[in-house]
Amino acid sequence: MPEKSLAQKIYAAVRLIPRGKVASYSQVAALVGNRNLRRYVGNVLHKNPSNSVTPCHRVVNAKGFCSGSFAFGGSGVQRQKLEDEGVAFEKGHVDMERHAISQDDFDAMCAQLQAEWGTDDAALD
Repeated sequence: MPEKSLAQKIYAAVRLIPRGKVASYSQVAALVGNRNLRRYVGNVLHKNPSNSVTPCHRVVNAKGFCSGSFAFGGSGVQRQKLEDEGVAFEKGHVDMERHAISQDDFDAMCAQLQAEWGTDDAALD
């Protein structure tokens, strides 16, 4: 069986973000075992081959801001996709208190990834 890549693991983690919720790049990096890989997560998601399969629009920066206009087909597309899922914005960014993944979400996502990938436990700071 071919070894799964870190990029594939990142895509698997992003697919676990519930509809109507968002995660930060650092949270996705922590899910795959190293919070310091947040920039790598961003680079991988920028190359996402299929947003319909891997909803990378659900990943925002730690303050809830969307990606720049180059992503998702143009300025405002990520925001529109999130709003279509019921995500509320406040002063130009996601209302993180309402829509960021919770510790329970994170723990459940870790358990799912561990079952599929055999990953080490990750911790949400």
